Amino acid sequence: MGSRRPLAPLVVFDDAAVRIIGEAFDAACKELPYIDQPEFIRESMARKIIGAAASGERDVLRLRDAALSVLKSVLH
Repeated sequence: MGSRRPLAPLVVFDDAAVRIIGEAFDAACKELPYIDQPEFIRESMARKIIGAAASGERDVLRLRDAALSVLKSVLH
C-alpha cells in the first residue's frame, strides 16, 4: 500500500469554518460532470478548499470555486 499525504499542514478550524468547508465541498461535488470522479479529483478539491480556508477564506462560493479550479487544470 502506498503512503498517503496529509490533506494540508496541521490547521485547526472552529466549528463554523468546518461547516463552511463542508458546504463548499458538497457544492463543488454537485458541480462535477459525473458522479464517479477519480479519488484524486476529490482529494485535490479538498486540498484547495482547506488551503483557501487556512488562508482565511470563509465564503462558501469562493471556496467552491477554488475547488472547481482543480477541474480546469486537470481537463486542460
